[in-house]
Amino acid sequence: MIQKQLFGLFKKNQYEITNNEKEAQIIVINTCGFIDSAKEEAINTILEMAEYKKKNCKYLIVMGCLVQRYYEDLLKLLPEVDLFIKIEDYDTLWEKIENLIKKDIVTKSNKKTSQKIMDIPTMPMLTEEQFLNRTITTGQNYAYLKIGEGCSNKCTYCAIPYIRGPFVSREKEDILQEANQLAKQGIKEIIIIAQDTTKYGVDLYGESKLAELLKEISKIKEIKWIRFLYSYPEGITDELIELVATNPKIAKYFDIPIQHVTNSILKKMNRKTSKEQIQDLILKIRNKIPDVTLRTSLIVGFPGETEENFEELLQFIHTAKFDKLGAFMYSKEEGTPSAKLPNQIHGNTKKSRYRRIMEEQQKISKENLQKKLHHQYDVLVENVSFDGKYYIGRTMQDVPEIDGLVYIERQKGTNYLNKFIRCEIIKVDNYDLMAKIKE
Repeated sequence: MIQKQLFGLFKKNQYEITNNEKEAQIIVINTCGFIDSAKEEAINTILEMAEYKKKNCKYLIVMGCLVQRYYEDLLKLLPEVDLFIKIEDYDTLWEKIENLIKKDIVTKSNKKTSQKIMDIPTMPMLTEEQFLNRTITTGQNYAYLKIGEGCSNKCTYCAIPYIRGPFVSREKEDILQEANQLAKQGIKEIIIIAQDTTKYGVDLYGESKLAELLKEISKIKEIKWIRFLYSYPEGITDELIELVATNPKIAKYFDIPIQHVTNSILKKMNRKTSKEQIQDLILKIRNKIPDVTLRTSLIVGFPGETEENFEELLQFIHTAKFDKLGAFMYSKEEGTPSAKLPNQIHGNTKKSRYRRIMEEQQKISKENLQKKLHHQYDVLVENVSFDGKYYIGRTMQDVPEIDGLVYIERQKGTNYLNKFIRCEIIKVDNYDLMAKIKE
């Protein structure tokens, strides 16, 4: 989200955005500091872009979670970087950039420069003006809408509360203003995001207002699809389930990160639900919404996870049959309570457990998709295959860039790009669908 708002700031000040690092005179890298793989990717990207700086680029700017967490270390280790910006300094973000490049930026007389700026996110509290001035980089069909910042859950494995602070909700009026602005720009799908969307409004209004917010956004005529991601199980209310079941604009889709099901592991993680509560919630949602899509995320190799614990998790996945599932190997993050726990799991064991989980899920995914054969769905067409034979799109039950795709036999002389079309599923793969247009 921050990179899109930063795009807006640069464009407002007469800079041209480019996705070609060889053209860029200013390179901005937005980092993640959450898990080891993301940190490694961020450092590698910084070093790679430093090489371009030697050839052409004038300024290399790095910002985001990695900077917030390791600011002093990065200053010493990466002298190639011209400016590090911590999250706590985002309210003066442009002032810092302006001070760095004041000889090149637009003057008060509106003299234009020819400089180009490239933003490189290695992953996704600005003012409301900056939220509204953001640049959409996800195409013309969908956009992410952030409703809160930070996290108050304090799971023992997670560094986000220490990096980004407690959950802070945006005012409902500001969110609705941004949603209306996106709709006027032609956006058809709004994707609501936060570290835990079910916590929206608790800090401002004393209770969750997610269902109320979704209901208000659904009144915007131009918006066709609405989805919300990352809803912790303890925050999913009967009101929210009822809204998803009855509101045609809201995707019948719940992204519920359960992380594990062994009660002893859940307790060590400082999770707020038990295995029994998770089972009851899944049953309740499926009883109320028979055609719902359920997605979850898991952590394997948490400290103290025995083979018996893992087998319990694997059996649960086999029984629950989530439609979508992502798994992560536990990453020991310094400063988090779980980093100090005994019985840390060997890396090879974590890799083996991850592989077994994903192999099981691949079977489940294909089994679930088989049930869609010969059923009809509305598909949003967003691309064309390289050989021109297929349209590529998504159903309402698929999150862009995360879930599967629908490949549709393309008829000559048609142009359905960026349109909704009715399709019949004729074939399934492990994660994707093949379809034909239904006249």
